[in-house]
Amino acid sequence: MDLRSPKLSRRSALLAAASVSLATVPDLEAADHAETGRGSAGESFAMRDVPSGTGSTVTVERRGQIVMIGLDRPSEGNRIDPSTHLALSRAYYEYEHDPSLRAAVLFGRGVNFCEGIDVAAFAAVINSGDDRIVKPHTIDPWGKSKPRISKPVVVVAHGNAFNIGHELCIACDVRIASADARFAQTENAQARMPGSGGTIRFVREAGWAQAMRYLLTGDPWSAEDARRMGLFQEVGATPEAALQIGIDIAMKIAACAPKSVKATLASAHLAIDKGEDEAFAALPAQRAALYRTKDFQEGIRSHAEKRKAVYNDE
Repeated sequence: MDLRSPKLSRRSALLAAASVSLATVPDLEAADHAETGRGSAGESFAMRDVPSGTGSTVTVERRGQIVMIGLDRPSEGNRIDPSTHLALSRAYYEYEHDPSLRAAVLFGRGVNFCEGIDVAAFAAVINSGDDRIVKPHTIDPWGKSKPRISKPVVVVAHGNAFNIGHELCIACDVRIASADARFAQTENAQARMPGSGGTIRFVREAGWAQAMRYLLTGDPWSAEDARRMGLFQEVGATPEAALQIGIDIAMKIAACAPKSVKATLASAHLAIDKGEDEAFAALPAQRAALYRTKDFQEGIRSHAEKRKAVYNDE
C-alpha cells in the first residue's frame, strides 16, 4: 500500500479527527491488536486503515491500546500552520489524558512527513507573540512548554522532514525512518534559526560537531546518516515498512506496564532536565511506588506461571 495514495477504510466514518476526544473513538478489534499487533484476519496494518478527509489537518485513529496520529496536509508538504499546530497539540493532550491508550505513533500522510513550518501562515502569530501562549487542553508536541507529555510517542518519518518537521521527530521517544527520508535544518540559510529544539536536542543527541555540521550549513542528511548519528533507531526499506516497524514497537510498549513506562520516561527526563544527582535521588521512591502496584504482582505471577503478563495500569 502506497503512503502517497491511501485508500479510505469502510470504517473511516467511525474514526475521529484531532478536535474530537479520543475517548469517543471506537476501539477497533482491540483484543486482536493488543495481543498480536494485527487485524482480526491476521493482516498487517496498512495505510488503508488510516482515515483521511476528516476535515482536520491532523487525523487520529485508535488501534487497541495505541493511537495513530497523522499529519494530513499533503498538498502543502504537511507544513505546520497555526491550525495544524493546534490540532496536533490537542491530539497529544487527548492521548495523554486517555488512560486506555498506552503508546502513540506519529506519521505523515502523502509524499513527505513534514517539510517545515508554513512561514507565511505563522508570521502574524509569531510577530504577535501568540505562539508563546499555552492554549487550554493542549500539550506542545515539541516539548517547549509545560505540561509535557508523559507517555511514549514513536515517530515514523518518510520523504522530507525539514526544520520544524525534523524538530518534531527528535522531540519523540523512539524514531523510525524510511530509507527515502531526508532531513535538514535550513534556517540559517534563510536568515532564521531553529526555534523548536534543533539547537538543543540535535546537539545533545548527535554531538556538537555533527549537529553544527548541518545546523550551520543547511545541508541535508539521509536516513542512514540519521541512524549513524543516533537520531533515529531503525530504517525501514519503504515508507510502509517503516510504519509497520513503528507500529510493532508501539504495540510492544503498550504490552508493558503503563506505570513502569511512565516512570522510566520521567526518570530519564529528570536526568536531562535537572541532572543525574536529582534523578538518582528520586529513584528509590519511584521504584517503591511500582512495587506496590497490582501490575508488579501480575509481573511476578506471569513469570512464575510462564505466561504473558496482562497489565491493567493498577
